[in-house]
Amino acid sequence: MIKTTGLLATTGLTTLALMQPAMALDAETFVNRVETVYKAMGYDLSFGAATLSGDTITVDGVTVNVPGADMEPTVLDTELTFSGVVENDDGSYFADSLTVPDIDMEFGDDHVGHLTLVDMVAEDLWLPPEGQTSADVLLQVVGRMATGPLTLSRDGVEVVKIDGMEAASEFAYDDNDALESISSSLSISNIWADLSTVGEEEPEAGAVIAALGLTTVSGNITQSIDWTMADGHLAVNEFLLDFADIGALNITADVAGFTPAMLDKIYALQSSDLDPASEEAQAKQMMAGMEIAQAMTISGLGIRYDDAGLTPRLLDMFAAQSGADRGAFVEGLKTMLPAMIAESGIPALGDLVVPPVSAFLDDPRSLEVAVKPATPTSVLVLAAAASNPASLIQALGLSVTANQKSK
Repeated sequence: MIKTTGLLATTGLTTLALMQPAMALDAETFVNRVETVYKAMGYDLSFGAATLSGDTITVDGVTVNVPGADMEPTVLDTELTFSGVVENDDGSYFADSLTVPDIDMEFGDDHVGHLTLVDMVAEDLWLPPEGQTSADVLLQVVGRMATGPLTLSRDGVEVVKIDGMEAASEFAYDDNDALESISSSLSISNIWADLSTVGEEEPEAGAVIAALGLTTVSGNITQSIDWTMADGHLAVNEFLLDFADIGALNITADVAGFTPAMLDKIYALQSSDLDPASEEAQAKQMMAGMEIAQAMTISGLGIRYDDAGLTPRLLDMFAAQSGADRGAFVEGLKTMLPAMIAESGIPALGDLVVPPVSAFLDDPRSLEVAVKPATPTSVLVLAAAASNPASLIQALGLSVTANQKSK
C-alpha cells in the first residue's frame, strides 16, 4: 500500500477522517514541536516569534545549530511560512508546505558576489505526536524539498547556474500502517559553472583548468535509493555525477542491516549532551560503531567511471609536462604500474589491477571497481579479514574491469 503524503503516511487516517474538523491550532506549540522533532535528529533549532492566520503559521526566522559540529550556528533571518497546517486528533501535525522568500543578496569584499535562489519549498510535512521520536517516525517528516533556479555571479558575471534541485520520498506501508519501505530520489539539474576566473585567485589551478579545456563545465547529479525497514536493506541504485566532455561517475551499493533501530542509536549519539571529546562519549561511539559493523552486511558496492574526454586530456597534459608524446608517456606509466602496486605489499593486487588499468590507459572508455562477496558479509567480518589483505580481497569479491559495458 503506497501513500505519498506525510499526513496519510504516518497517521493512517483515511481521506474521510481528514475531512473532519481539526483541533485548534497554536502557533508556538507547533514550532516547539518542530524544534523537539529535529532535536532528536541532532539539530538544535531556535525559531523566532510565530503567528497564526487561518491554517497558516508565519515564523520570524530560525537559528540552526548542530551540537558537536565545528561550525557557527546558521541564522536564517527571514520569514518562514507553513501553509495548510492542521493538528490531528492524535496530537500530530501536518502542513502542506513550508516556503521561504526568494534570496537575492550581495556579499564579498574584494569582489562583489551576487546570489539568487528562488522557489524554495518543502512539502508534505508531518510532525509526530508528542514523545514519538523513533527513527521510523522521523524518516517520514518530509515528503519533498525543492528549489527553482540558482545563480551566482562575481563582479556582475555569472559563474554558477543551476536550473533546480529536488529531493523526494515515497513511503509504503503494511496492512497495519507501519512504515514498510521508502523510495527516495535526488536531482540537481543543469549545473553550469564558469571556471575561467579561478586563475585570478589560484594561478596553478587556473593553469590546469585552461590546459584541460575546462573553463566551463555542465552536467547533472541524480540519485535513487530504495530502503526496506524490516531488514534494513538499502539499495543505492544510482548516485550519478554526469558532466559533459568530462565523464560520468556512478556509485552503487547494496547493504542490509541498516534498520530504524540502528538509526535510533545514531540519533541518540547525535543528540547526547556529552562532550564529544570526553572519554565517555568516545567509548559510546566506539560501542555503537561495533554494533553497526556487526549488524550491517555488504552484498555489493561499485564505483564506475565512464570517460567523456577528460582522461585523454589529462594524459596529454602530463605527457607534455614530461616532454614526451602521449604514446610514450602511457607506455611509461604501464611499465611503472606493477612496481607501484607492489609497493602496497599486497601481491594479489597486481593481477587484479594492472591489466584493466593498462587497458584503460590505452583506450580510456570506462573503469569500474566492484565488491561482490559470495554471500552477504558483515562489515565486522571484513574488518577482521583486513589483517590478511589477500583473504580480504577474496572475501570482498573485489574486481577491477576496464572498457566493459555497464550491467
